[in-house]
Amino acid sequence: MREWMAVPVDHLINTDGMSLDEAAMIEPLSIGAHAVRRSRLRKGENVLVIGAGPIGLGVMAFAKAEGARVLAMDLDAERLNFCQKWADVDGIVDAADQPIEKLMELTNGELPTVVLDATGNARSMMSAFNYAAHGGTLVYVGLVKSDLTFSDPDFHKKELTLMGSRNATREDFEKVLNTVKSGEVDLKPYITHRSNLDQMISDFEGWLKPESKVIKAIVEF
Repeated sequence: MREWMAVPVDHLINTDGMSLDEAAMIEPLSIGAHAVRRSRLRKGENVLVIGAGPIGLGVMAFAKAEGARVLAMDLDAERLNFCQKWADVDGIVDAADQPIEKLMELTNGELPTVVLDATGNARSMMSAFNYAAHGGTLVYVGLVKSDLTFSDPDFHKKELTLMGSRNATREDFEKVLNTVKSGEVDLKPYITHRSNLDQMISDFEGWLKPESKVIKAIVEF
């Protein structure tokens, strides 16, 4: 959050031909692209993304780009509606309304083979084990500063794979940069709020409230 900083030249990404808004979105979207690459999902797979925040939305967009059948889960109905419009997900699941039954319905009783949790919520992350199919993969995209527990017999019975996904690599940055440049990802509805540096201090607290309906906020220098 500063106007000037020193960065090694070999850490820089060339964003010629992109607007400042587009360049600023490469990093958060790269987190989702990296998680999708880590998951090794395949075209046509049922993939569940839990959490419809800005990171989860990026996961959905890049899972769709890989040809997966993407399902979105969240507690917020408006966020789920946004997932359908912006990320073109194939189904939505209310996390508070019998989610396993809904997932069974959407996957013909098979459950998703890849589950990516982008909530950063311990309860959600521990519940996510229940949503993966036998032989499936669970990827933690969100981070929580606490211990997580799960049933080892259930984990072994399903022969699940558990993965962590952290940040992104240059390969992911380049993929997102090319995707944004090509227009495959529409950033206009993704960026919902903006402020200058002076106003940001007073605006920031409001952005944290669900009623503000923030998807992604920009601070302009």
